[in-house]
Amino acid sequence: MIKISTITIASSNEVPELADITDQVQKTVQESGITNGQVTIFSQHTTAAVLVQENELGIHKDINELLEQIAPREKDYHHSVAPDHVADRMPNGHSHLWHFLLGGSSQTIPVSEGKLLLGQFQSVFLVELDRARTRKVILQVIGE
Repeated sequence: MIKISTITIASSNEVPELADITDQVQKTVQESGITNGQVTIFSQHTTAAVLVQENELGIHKDINELLEQIAPREKDYHHSVAPDHVADRMPNGHSHLWHFLLGGSSQTIPVSEGKLLLGQFQSVFLVELDRARTRKVILQVIGE
């Protein structure tokens, strides 16, 4: 059986922002009726990543500092001046690079007895890498 649903997440201007969506993912799995299988969490955006990480403020700060060191937002990126860049002309080349560094758009988590098989300290995050906006995340639960 396959069940697909969408959750919507509103982000703030604190970028990068790690929004914990673990409870929403678990609720979707439970509502799907699938007890054994897997759930894929997919961001439909190239500047919002899906990450499995510890929900601890120190690691959030470390992630932010690392991204800023590797791809600082003040740098001139080719993407930010591309002719086909979005109409609002907000420079966001760093956001796309951060997305790449965090591993991209999706994560897949096993499900057993209707529960996410996350480790003791693991949580699921949607990581906003650009600016405040509303994001859509697709959840696909597969199993029996």
